[in-house]
Amino acid sequence: MRIVAALGGNALLRRGEPLTAENQRQNVRVACEQLARIIPGNELVIAHGNGPQVGLLALQGAAYSQVEPYPLDVLGAQTEGMIGYMIEQELGNLLPVETPFATILTQVEVDASDPAFQHPSKPIGPVYSREEADRLAAEKGWHMAPDGDRFRRVVPSPQPRRIFEIRPVKWLLEKGSVVICAGGGGIPTVYDAGRKLHGIEAVIDKDLCSALLAEQLGSDLLIIATDVEAVYVDWGQPAQRAIARAHPDDLQALSFAAGSMGPKVQAACDFTRRTGKTAVIGSLADIEGIVAGRAGTRVSLSEPGIDYRQ
Repeated sequence: MRIVAALGGNALLRRGEPLTAENQRQNVRVACEQLARIIPGNELVIAHGNGPQVGLLALQGAAYSQVEPYPLDVLGAQTEGMIGYMIEQELGNLLPVETPFATILTQVEVDASDPAFQHPSKPIGPVYSREEADRLAAEKGWHMAPDGDRFRRVVPSPQPRRIFEIRPVKWLLEKGSVVICAGGGGIPTVYDAGRKLHGIEAVIDKDLCSALLAEQLGSDLLIIATDVEAVYVDWGQPAQRAIARAHPDDLQALSFAAGSMGPKVQAACDFTRRTGKTAVIGSLADIEGIVAGRAGTRVSLSEPGIDYRQ
């Protein structure tokens, strides 16, 4: 199968964990141990989040006052290179030496008039206490929003419209490469009035971009890997239930948190409706079972309704 696997931020950095290179390396190593299991016999494209990494670079840049801070599109490009390098190296240490890898810096077109620019919502960077969040908002003009019992910086998250490097990704797949691309939802870019392309201050949702990527690649399966084994209703409550299978219409009729499971559900439903193929939301640790059809929440058009795990 041709598979797009979108790695959640937890695959690179766990919540509250210090943003050190070694911590990220260790987490990437664990993720790659799972990904390596599904590469034989399949074509694999890996997308990934970058919220903590972009946030860290933004903080580091803001601390150096001799130049203006670098914009988010440039920071996104930097994180694509860093994370792609780690994934390539860790997978390369697990797979046969002749396995080719490629990381593609991926520009993604967004609409400059997207309403998201008026309503920042995408969390980036580390978590803060209320006092720290208030101070940073006052000092740097950042928008801050609750994240559990803590706070994070939020930035605009416009809808992805087009992936510019889709042809090179296809060429690499046809030559047997494992491809890492669309990191962090890709590098947000817009056309100006003169039809010149340039970056814009935003972070695209990586799940929505991964759904577009999987669609444009003609993928057989979209995997949205997260830190829970399935999509739950009444999450965190005594009556919580895990969804085994759902039609996209029935799944989207339910309510999910905008900052966590909501975009994953939307991305899975979008991909399924546009392609007729299957999307699965589940744990990276269960990725073999996901590919085999035994694990995760499977979203498909095969039948109406929702089935829950027993």
